[in-house]
Amino acid sequence: MATNTTGTVVPLAVQKQRNLPAGTAFSWLGQGWRDLWTTPGPSLAYGFAVFLVSLAIIWGLFKFELDYILFPALAGFMVVGPLIALGLYEKSRAIETGQPVSLGKMLYVNAASGPQVLFTGAILCLLMLVWMRAAVLIYALFFGLVAFPGFNHIVQMLITTPEGWGMLIVGTTVGGLFAAFSFAISVFAVPMLLDENTDAFTAMGTSISLVWNNLPVMLMWGLIVLALFLVSLATALIGLIIVFPLLGHATWHAYRAIK
Repeated sequence: MATNTTGTVVPLAVQKQRNLPAGTAFSWLGQGWRDLWTTPGPSLAYGFAVFLVSLAIIWGLFKFELDYILFPALAGFMVVGPLIALGLYEKSRAIETGQPVSLGKMLYVNAASGPQVLFTGAILCLLMLVWMRAAVLIYALFFGLVAFPGFNHIVQMLITTPEGWGMLIVGTTVGGLFAAFSFAISVFAVPMLLDENTDAFTAMGTSISLVWNNLPVMLMWGLIVLALFLVSLATALIGLIIVFPLLGHATWHAYRAIK
């Protein structure tokens, strides 16, 4: 609870309501696009690095015969994405405050919350690992202890068998719950830890509250993020070179608008 200037007690939920229309999310995307092309070199280099690391991870999964967790790993990328974008938030903050922009400052970010950012990153990585384990268990639940048949046969198994349809429905539902939870705890928590001296749990709790109390615009923002990520997948991840920095910069403006 808090009081306004007239002395009236204002519920905490009301304090966090911004009453922004869903279409506001597109303005964040526009602001992110502007930041991307303001001194674009560092942002594009950042996106290219994310693209290369993503390719390396996918190559490693196939090299070590871990391709059965490829789809959960791709979904898990969205869990840790807000943490990876920390340097992009720093660039947008620098533009906002009139500070010089450089790739070095984006890679070596001096967050106001210090090591709390690393603690949040550990929590997000743990959440990603839990999701990947859950995906393996869901596969075993429907197909038993059967080796992954490879991508040449898995699509046919999923769409032509009752077990496949069951796995798709359950897997999509569970994955959606993981995605919604990770989105809620991280979308504003990581920018907040960069911007303010606070602890990880306060930042994550505040992020959940801000998302819940501004649900229409945040649902739209989540759909935009998902759509652009799917575009990146459709371009064999090449789209990440632009999409990732665009979303990173736009998320900073979402944080500024909501917080």
